[in-house]
Amino acid sequence: MTSVPDAIVVGGGPCGSTVAAGLARQGVNTVVFEEHEQVGVPSHCAGHLSINGLRELKLFPLPKGIIENTFCGATFYSPGCNSFSIRFSSPITCAVDRALFDQYIAERAAAYGATYRPESRVERLLIKDGCVKGVVVSRKNETEKVSARIVVDAEGISSRLVRLAGLETLNRRRLVNAVEAEVEGTEDLETNIVEVFLGREYSPGFYAWLIPKRDKRAKIGLAAKSGNPKELLEKFMLKHPVASVKLRKARILQIAFHPITLGGPIPMACSNGFLAVGDAASQVKPTTGGGVILGMTCAEIAAQVASRSLQNGDVSAEFLGQYQKRCDRVLRFDMNVMLRARKMLDAMSDRKIDEFIGLCANLGLDKALLGVKDLDFQGRSLLRALRNPKMLAVLGYLLFFYLAANP
Repeated sequence: MTSVPDAIVVGGGPCGSTVAAGLARQGVNTVVFEEHEQVGVPSHCAGHLSINGLRELKLFPLPKGIIENTFCGATFYSPGCNSFSIRFSSPITCAVDRALFDQYIAERAAAYGATYRPESRVERLLIKDGCVKGVVVSRKNETEKVSARIVVDAEGISSRLVRLAGLETLNRRRLVNAVEAEVEGTEDLETNIVEVFLGREYSPGFYAWLIPKRDKRAKIGLAAKSGNPKELLEKFMLKHPVASVKLRKARILQIAFHPITLGGPIPMACSNGFLAVGDAASQVKPTTGGGVILGMTCAEIAAQVASRSLQNGDVSAEFLGQYQKRCDRVLRFDMNVMLRARKMLDAMSDRKIDEFIGLCANLGLDKALLGVKDLDFQGRSLLRALRNPKMLAVLGYLLFFYLAANP
């Protein structure tokens, strides 16, 4: 490399590129090392994002071609195929082409001055006197040591660098294994509604999903704590009483596998000269497994704190701890609520889930939820929804069940 960067970002996904954009905008010499030849490829995410979350990040509307479809609500199917739907008057979520989305965020960072180095895998950290001082990078069978004043880890769920930095990594007991596929030849899809399928037979410990695109295409997938995800997906497509009607003749165009972290953020996401963002820091919703909006929100904070630390000449864990404190203020309440919700869902038998979905439908809970459009910070959304007596009744049911199951 011709010059020594001030900051190194590991990973060119949305979180890494958000950090890079924020740093470069402040005049920080920033280099992004991306393992793959092209940012966003291969894609391991369905790209189902909340429109409100994108607006908060000042990313909506997105450029033409990135959004594949928009959705006004969702239908939830219980294991026994009871259903509960919520429908808004206007779109609240969208499906994006993740490759194009990631590339768009990277292009914004590059426009601010960040430098991207593709096909560059960061093998390990350079650590001196207990402080991260750079990275070791391999590219085309050559290895290079690259120094920097600060390193931001946005490598994803592997947590290699978090471990090397001496930090506690994500909770491996709270991982589920996911499969994502794009299919063509679907039938009878309601194109402006996302479908969610619960039940241990097809997705033990999580759920399956169907996200319509256009022209009889869709994104489908599931995650599970046990079993082979590929076999479970085939079974879901061919045998699920509802989904098979829509997917039996569908043909898989592409497929990807990846784990999802549901354990909440790691206890500490910074050390001397080092910050972790996104999946690497487990900044992911324990309820749905979505992490793009939350991760990018924390990435903006990381860029702000890191740029100030460089300006002050202080990259100590104490100074960078401002990042941890600010992320905690933003995430703690909602994460605690979502973690408790995940524990409740995990404890429920299929029969109890049938009862719960039936209760939601019978109470007309869809109308009580129409004022709730913040799908990322779900704790706050729950507080707003609890103003409705019907939501209180549902919460009472869940609490009674949870306390009975955990005396």
